[in-house]
Amino acid sequence: MNISQDEWQQLRSLSDTELKRRVFRILQTAAASIQEQGTEDPRLLEVVPRLAELFASKPELKDLREALSSLARATGLWNYIDKDVAATADLLVAETVTVPELDGVTLHREQVAALNDLLAGRNLILSAPTSFGKSLLIDALLASGKYSRVAIVLPTIALLDEFRRRLKRRFVERFELIMHPGDKPTEGSATIFLGTQERLINRTDLGKLDLTVVDEFYKLDPNRRDERSITLNAAVSKLLNRSNQFFFLGPNIDDVRFSGEGRWKFEFLRTRFSTVAVDTYDLGGVAEKEARLFDEIAEDRHWPALVFVSAPDKANRLASRAAEQMAISDGSADFAQWLSDNVGSGWSLVQTVRFGFGVHHGRLPRAIASQMVRMFNQKDLPVLFCTSTLIEGVNTAAKTVLIFDKSINRSDYDFFTYSNIKGRAGRLGEHHVGQVYLFNEPPQHELTAVAPTLFGDQDEAPDDYVVQLDEQETTKGTYTRVASLKIALGLDAAGLRLAAAVGLEAALALKQAVPKALGRRAALVWSGVPKYGEIFAVVEVICSVRRATEFGAFTPSQLTFLINALRLAPSMRHFLITYDGKYEGKPEAHDNVFKFLRACEYGLPQYFAVVEMFVKQHAQGADYSLFIQSISRWFKPEELKNLDEEGVPIQISERFHKGEDKDGLANKLLRLAREGSQHLTAFERKWILAALE
Repeated sequence: MNISQDEWQQLRSLSDTELKRRVFRILQTAAASIQEQGTEDPRLLEVVPRLAELFASKPELKDLREALSSLARATGLWNYIDKDVAATADLLVAETVTVPELDGVTLHREQVAALNDLLAGRNLILSAPTSFGKSLLIDALLASGKYSRVAIVLPTIALLDEFRRRLKRRFVERFELIMHPGDKPTEGSATIFLGTQERLINRTDLGKLDLTVVDEFYKLDPNRRDERSITLNAAVSKLLNRSNQFFFLGPNIDDVRFSGEGRWKFEFLRTRFSTVAVDTYDLGGVAEKEARLFDEIAEDRHWPALVFVSAPDKANRLASRAAEQMAISDGSADFAQWLSDNVGSGWSLVQTVRFGFGVHHGRLPRAIASQMVRMFNQKDLPVLFCTSTLIEGVNTAAKTVLIFDKSINRSDYDFFTYSNIKGRAGRLGEHHVGQVYLFNEPPQHELTAVAPTLFGDQDEAPDDYVVQLDEQETTKGTYTRVASLKIALGLDAAGLRLAAAVGLEAALALKQAVPKALGRRAALVWSGVPKYGEIFAVVEVICSVRRATEFGAFTPSQLTFLINALRLAPSMRHFLITYDGKYEGKPEAHDNVFKFLRACEYGLPQYFAVVEMFVKQHAQGADYSLFIQSISRWFKPEELKNLDEEGVPIQISERFHKGEDKDGLANKLLRLAREGSQHLTAFERKWILAALE
C-alpha cells in the first residue's frame, strides 16, 4: 500500500462526495492489502492514524467510522476502535483489551503481546517507537496484582516526578511510593522504589524484588558516551541479583549483545509498531535557516512545536531572538512575572516566556522545567526550544518537531538519536499525524545495537564498575583487580565504591593531590561548619582534578564564593536575585547558576567526600559529613528540596515551611492553594495544584 504524503494532504481540499469516494477506496485498498500481505507493512499501519486525523475534522465522513474501526481491528491498532459505532466483533476486541484500572485505556496488538510475555514471568527487553505507549505496560503490570515489590530505574529526576504523579494517581491505594533517599518503606506494604541509578545503588532497604524495570535501557551501553553508564550498569546488576523478573524498555534498538555465558535470560522484542503517522519536510536547502525557522514557528498550525537545538546556550539565544520578533501567546505572562520575581529580571528567559516561548535543557531547575513542559502541553507556551534532554522519556504533546541542528555539544548525532528526536512528533489521542521539519541532512540509516556492561564479560569490565559488584558476583580476575585497587588507593570496599562515584582515575589524582596540599599547609583538616578558607582549600584540590566549569563556575575562587553565598543566603530566592543583580556575563549563560546548584546536589558532595577520605589517611581530625549533607540539599531543609523534585519550586515552599515534614508541608500548600490563599498568587496556586494533586 503506497499513498504519498502529498496525496494524504490533498484529501483535505476535496469536496464531500469526492472525499467520501477517495476515503472509501483507501479503506478497500487497505483491506485488500491485509488479505494479500498481512499487517506488517508500516505504510499500511499509518493509514489508520491518518484517517482518524481526517475523520476528526471532516464530519461528512461519519458514515465510514464503522469501516475505520474494522480496519483498526484488523491492523492491531485496537486503541483506534470507535466503541460508539464499531461492529460487534470489533467492539468485543476493544473491550477485551481495555484496562479499567488504567482509566479505561485500550491497548493495541503489540502492547498485548509484550504484556503476555511479562505476565507469563519472562524477562523482556522491549524496543519500540516513542508513540508505542511503553509506560502503559508498566502500569498494566502494576494493575495486574502480580507484583508487590518493584524497582523502577529512570534516567532523570524529571522523569521520576512524571512517573510519581502518574503512579500516585493510579495506585496510591495499592502501593507505597519510595522516591527520595530519606523515604523509608513500611514493613509488609506493597512498595514501588522509584529512583535514578545513583539513588537506587545506595539503597539498603530494597529487600527481595518481584520486578525490576529499567526505562531508556540503551543508556546501559558505555559506547553511548554517557558518563553515568557505569553507575547505571552497577545499579541494575545489584537490582537484578535480588529480582525475580526484569523489564527493560526503550526506543529504536535493533539488537542487544551479551556474552556467551549470559547470566540473565531474556526475550528481546523489537517492533516498529507506531500509533501515529509522521509527515517529514526537508528544509536543508533553505539559505536563511533561522529566518525560515521563525516563519514556521509563527504558524499556529504547527503548535505545540518542539525546536531541537544542539546546546543550552543556543536554545536560550534562539528563543530570545524569536521573542524579539513575535509574541505567540497571552497565557504565559504570569509565569514570566513569577520568574522575574523569584529568579531575577535580568534572566533572558523572562522575556522569552512572556512572549510565549519556552526552553528546556539540563541547566533549568527541575520544577521550572516541569512547568515549562506542562504549559507547553497545555499550549500556553506553544513553542519549546529544547536540547536532547527532552528525548529522555518526558512526555510531550508535540504536534511538530523542527530539528534545527544536527549535533549535540559539537558532535553530530547518530541515526539512533535522530530517530528519537523525530519520534517526539505526534501524540496518540491528540495529534494522530505529527510533522517533522529537517534543517539539515539526516544521518545515514544504521542499525543500533546495545551492549550493556552487565551483560558482558566481567573480567573485561572497567574498574569503576567492578568495584561496585557484590562479593558473590566477582570472578577470580575481578577479585584480584579489586584487591590491587584497595592497595593502590588505601581504601576498603566501601571506600572504593565512594571513589568510583567520581571515577577511580580522578580519585587517584585526588589521593596524590591531598598530601601536596597538606604540605603547603592547606586548611584541609576541619570538621563541623567550615570557614571560608577551609572550603576554598578543598575546592582547590578538587579543581586540580576537575575544571571549575564542570560545577557551574569559572574558577575555584568563584566556586567557593558561590558555595558560601548559597550557605549564607536566607532563602533560595534571595540567593538567585542577588546573583541576578551582580551578573555581567552573556545573557544566554545566565542560567549557569543552575548548573552550580545541580553540582551541589550531586558532584560536589561526592568530591568533598573523596577528599575527606584521603585527608583522613594523613590526619584523623577531618570530618566533612555535616557540610556534605548540607550542600547536597542547598543548605536548606530536606523537605524543600524533595518538594522541588516533585514540581513545587523551593521559592514557593520555603515561604511556608515551619518545620513540617515533606507530607505535612505538601498538605499545607495544597490546602492554601485550594482555599485561594492570598499568600499565594493565582499562578502559584495553579502550579501547586498541578504538581501535587
